[in-house]
Amino acid sequence: MESLLASLVIPCYNEGDNVPLLVERLTSLQEQSSDLEFLIVDNGSTDGTSGLFIDAAASHKHIRTVRVEKNQGYGFGILCGLREARGRYLGWTHADLQTDPADIVRALSLLSAERRPERVFFKGLRQGRPLGDRIFTAGMGIFESVLFMCPLWDINAQPNLFHRNLFKSWKNPPHDFSLDLYALVAAHKMGYAVRRFPVEFTNRLHGHSSWNINWKAKLKFIRRTIDFSLKLRRRQHL
Repeated sequence: MESLLASLVIPCYNEGDNVPLLVERLTSLQEQSSDLEFLIVDNGSTDGTSGLFIDAAASHKHIRTVRVEKNQGYGFGILCGLREARGRYLGWTHADLQTDPADIVRALSLLSAERRPERVFFKGLRQGRPLGDRIFTAGMGIFESVLFMCPLWDINAQPNLFHRNLFKSWKNPPHDFSLDLYALVAAHKMGYAVRRFPVEFTNRLHGHSSWNINWKAKLKFIRRTIDFSLKLRRRQHL
């Protein structure tokens, strides 16, 4: 049942060190927007994160938690959170605080400028990234744009925000990290206006990236991205 303006889903996998900082940040955001809920998804963590989630839920009524017993992919955790969301608008972002959860408040502030906000897909556009990462992102954007025949760039930027009607229209969304791509392409194909807004991208405070370690890791990530994209294109007929 829709009872709030928006719900922000935050999937976490072994982000125990970041959870206290995340909860602190979300608490400050509640003061800015009381019509916003946060769903922290423990996506099968093995580092004791779930205990922190329980503590957070007990002391912060605007934070809800969803437990995934076994990790089944980045997208799977987000989808579990979206199914539990109560907001009219739905979105997600990362737990590593490389982008500020407050960006969702900025996205919500853009709704009033739209004639039909329910037909708009809002998405961040990362600022402050290293040159090598920007070149990689640009190259993948060109590849994805040609593959899906619509303009795509900075596909994995956060946050994403859209009306729940778009979520209801999804059929067989992917459970892996290509969910970001699927959501953006689906919005384009259904005639949604895509609005990008700048967000600051900073270094992780704790933990490390699983792909942005060195060029060998990046090449492996590129191959995997292409494979997932081709699989998505064949399966979804997007």
